[in-house]
Amino acid sequence: MKEQRRGHGGWKGGMGLALAVVLGACAGTRPPARAPSNAELAGAELNARVEALLRQMTLEEKVGQLAQYSQGVPTGPGTGRADHEQMVRAGAVGAFLNLVGAKETNRLQRLAVEHSRLKIPLLFGFDVIHGHRTLFPVPLGLASSFDPALVEQAMRRAATEAAADGIRWVFSPMTDIARDARWGRIVEGSGEDPYLGAALARAYVRGYQGASLAAPTSVAASVKHFAAYGAAEAGRDYHTVDLSDVSLRQVYLRPYQAAVEAGAATLMSSFNTLNGVPATGNPYLLTGILRQEWGFNGFVVSDWNSVQELMNHGTALDGAAAARQALTAGVEMDMEGNLYAPELPRLVRSGQVSEAVVDEAVRRVLRVKFALGLFERPYADETAEPPQPTPESREQARRMAEASIVLLKNEGRVLPLGDSVQRIAVVGPLADSRVNMMGCWPARGDAREHVTLRDALERRWKGRVVYAKGTGILAQGTEDFQEAVKAAASADVVIAALGEEAGSMTGEAASRTSLGLPGNQEPLLAALAATGKPVILVLFNGHPLVLTGLQAHARAIVEAWYPGIEAGNALVNLLSGAVNFSGRLPVTLPRGVGQVPLYYNQLSTGRPPGAADLTRPPTATENKYISRYIDEQNAPLYPFGYGLSYTDFAFSAPSLSAKGLKAAEVPRQGGALQVKTQVRNTGAVEGTVVAQLYLQVRGASTAQPVRQLAGFARVHLAPGEAREVVFPLGFEELSFVNARSERVVEPGTHYDVWVGDSSEARAHVDFMME
Repeated sequence: MKEQRRGHGGWKGGMGLALAVVLGACAGTRPPARAPSNAELAGAELNARVEALLRQMTLEEKVGQLAQYSQGVPTGPGTGRADHEQMVRAGAVGAFLNLVGAKETNRLQRLAVEHSRLKIPLLFGFDVIHGHRTLFPVPLGLASSFDPALVEQAMRRAATEAAADGIRWVFSPMTDIARDARWGRIVEGSGEDPYLGAALARAYVRGYQGASLAAPTSVAASVKHFAAYGAAEAGRDYHTVDLSDVSLRQVYLRPYQAAVEAGAATLMSSFNTLNGVPATGNPYLLTGILRQEWGFNGFVVSDWNSVQELMNHGTALDGAAAARQALTAGVEMDMEGNLYAPELPRLVRSGQVSEAVVDEAVRRVLRVKFALGLFERPYADETAEPPQPTPESREQARRMAEASIVLLKNEGRVLPLGDSVQRIAVVGPLADSRVNMMGCWPARGDAREHVTLRDALERRWKGRVVYAKGTGILAQGTEDFQEAVKAAASADVVIAALGEEAGSMTGEAASRTSLGLPGNQEPLLAALAATGKPVILVLFNGHPLVLTGLQAHARAIVEAWYPGIEAGNALVNLLSGAVNFSGRLPVTLPRGVGQVPLYYNQLSTGRPPGAADLTRPPTATENKYISRYIDEQNAPLYPFGYGLSYTDFAFSAPSLSAKGLKAAEVPRQGGALQVKTQVRNTGAVEGTVVAQLYLQVRGASTAQPVRQLAGFARVHLAPGEAREVVFPLGFEELSFVNARSERVVEPGTHYDVWVGDSSEARAHVDFMME
């Protein structure tokens, strides 16, 4: 029986052949494209308007639509251009970023719409990453909820607030898979798993773009960073990426593709090289995969200055070559690179770039502007109150934060804290730091509006809370420990709020070689524990930290990430037991930095450790010549999908709706097989469990991970309540990438399936694919 394949037309055969095909496609021999990814952008009436406008445009006006410049706070090295108003009047700018506010955006928009020759509106973009005015948890925290519906609702709120501020284009979601905890931008994405990442990518796009791009509260999403930016070598930002095509397609591309299939209007190219070719000048990625295979019909914007950086990569000798390389590869808009505007007219007139290539780029930009309704409604409403956090948005942010915070340890059930506690010491540099609750990329958030842990504790246990900062985030001395230790000694329980400085230690250009608590925070924790009082460690961080050395000093450990505007209130609800913990780790937490990159969905290798004791150095041949370290376990400290609750859950052995499947009959859409399990709350309080399904494929033509997530569901249960959970398995879940870079389901393969509440789930069933 033949295997079932998802073919790539002319793109089979790996990267080398595909690159040759795409170069040929640029010369007019493109393979047939798939259906357009966004139906609104493909509308006949919209495209007729695009063509009518395009026919009126001069070459300089066309190129103007492909140029974006920054106003306001820069997010990279600037061009130094200061003549933006004159350029807008001349039709020489298509978009701006970092200019925010109805009055501010309208001022430039009026110049474009009322004083330029063709009156083409500007598009204003901004880094709305995890909220605009109302800040939600950072994206890694959002991913910890395992709740795409809640994330979609949060991004709908963000879109509404951003649109009221004149922003109709957001540089989000970041869908980069990240397996290296050293990489600073891991905090901006959804973690290490492609299945979870794809589900959340769809949620972000649906939330931002709503039911229609034309709605005044919708914004165009920009999926970033295309592609594989999160696989930077050594976790060093902007660094080289080198991947097999199988890994690229099976792991890294899946969330981008899910976002495109959800209708994302734009993508952003990444800074890195991929297998030697810079992503911003990579026709295999930008034309071959994105347009030919996926049918993407929006436009691609470069990341900040990444067109000019093609010269640094060494693939372009000068600005003209860089502009040509990027445009012909498939980057329609040059963000703050200042190369398209001066170079493209000369390149077209000299015959080095066809004007038809410029025209196609302009079409894609204009489609998005027409779809957003900018020609009909170019202005934001200046008469309305500027967007502000509201009671409703704060409640939404609090619920989102409660779902995103993960309980890692609760020794002796020291949590929850009850009303009987007489004195609480809250200690640490992050206990009362409003600005750090915002996380990196705070958009238009206001630190003064953020609730700290100290704020909320003092409201909940009024008159029973004592505070001492104890140290700074990066401080080295111990001179400030005394006040903190004194406070701890006087209390019944100690809450230590420790972690990283959000603005400088997480996000872009914030890679680390050590993953412990910075400064002298670990000695402070040890000093607090030495008082003999139970210590609850609350972590605020963007990197997945190495917590091994902290375990002995804390009875409970809470991973809060950066929870946003309602940080303190959400934490106190969880610490008091008013709300039960339900967050789960979207990343693996290592025992030591030497294990990094560490991820659960790894390959077995030819010499797996099996049942060998990895807690001690090898002493015999049978436990030496295996894939292991001699000084550390292979296993993480906390696995992907892990999180505790104030109650316990049990899973029944899973059952299948059929004994097996035929590869040729697995449908592209929907489930071919159902896996059923019963989950029961065996504890004394209500709670929500994230039920998770993992599978392994054996006998496949390419080696497959030891486990991979293929389903998840949040299930809320009362004490003693049981509920059946059904996981559908279809082509998305059952397929994998073969050596020809095709996504396939192959006959003669064996599927192991596990269900449980982490990637170490044990309830098991299996079946054959015929």
